Amino acid sequence: MSEIINRLLSDTNRKFNAAELDVLSAYFREMMFTVLHERGTGHWGGASSAAELVTSLYFNRLNIDPKNPGWEDRDRFVLSKGHASVNLYTVLAHRGFFPVEDVHSFRKLGSYLQGHPAMNKIPGVDMSTGALGHGISVGLGMAEAARLSGKKYTTYVLTGEGCLNEGSSWEALMVASKYKTPRLVLMVDYNKVQLDGTENEILPLSPLDEKLRAFGWNVCPNKYDGNNSADILASYDWIDSDDNWPKAIIYDTIKGKNVSFSEGKNTWHGAVIDDEHFEIGIKELEADTKAKEERL
Repeated sequence: MSEIINRLLSDTNRKFNAAELDVLSAYFREMMFTVLHERGTGHWGGASSAAELVTSLYFNRLNIDPKNPGWEDRDRFVLSKGHASVNLYTVLAHRGFFPVEDVHSFRKLGSYLQGHPAMNKIPGVDMSTGALGHGISVGLGMAEAARLSGKKYTTYVLTGEGCLNEGSSWEALMVASKYKTPRLVLMVDYNKVQLDGTENEILPLSPLDEKLRAFGWNVCPNKYDGNNSADILASYDWIDSDDNWPKAIIYDTIKGKNVSFSEGKNTWHGAVIDDEHFEIGIKELEADTKAKEERL
């Protein structure tokens, strides 16, 4: 860990700016890539595409307390694409929910950090996920619970294309539209690649913004770069700009981001990162982190 990153992580109880978030995201990618190489299992592609999105939430947006993970008034986050768990674990650990060294126990026999997040075992995880398509329904329930109980917390749900291929997602979208559920935010990690191929090869979602709008959601008119922290922070400004709920934002991202051989490749959805590929990829990731540090 560099001196810059150590300094940033020594002061996590504040809102980080875009340049700082880019540095943290790059560093977290290094750790994710390393842990998946160590374990020989896991999902690099979708974890990497969402790095800036999850980092920005936990280090700029969410109203949370790592010392009190069950705080009733905290904001909620549902990682609907639960196979990207190594991303969530890395961010939660560095945000102070559990020891950072525990991330290296990922998917080990007996570890509490298994392939998909488990809310009854992991501090900071608001919902057990992995079965694609459940996230929006659960997030809807959380947001409706807030409305019915007079709470003001916000619920954020991060999905990928796989989640939106499931009919249950669209049922939840319809119900949220019916009740105009307040403080419910859908964030789409739109990397356009899945396990077996591209979105268009498997089940085209385009025009996704028009479909979400037709289902009664307040869809952001801008499509943001989900691998650019400045764009993500700009999307938060849009969330705060009006009270028309529920809200959806589509973020264009790249699967396997910042490793040349994995970018946009479905073959790197969950492939083993062997020694040869690790040596290539980690050098590229370290160079990206260093370049972003130099911009601070």
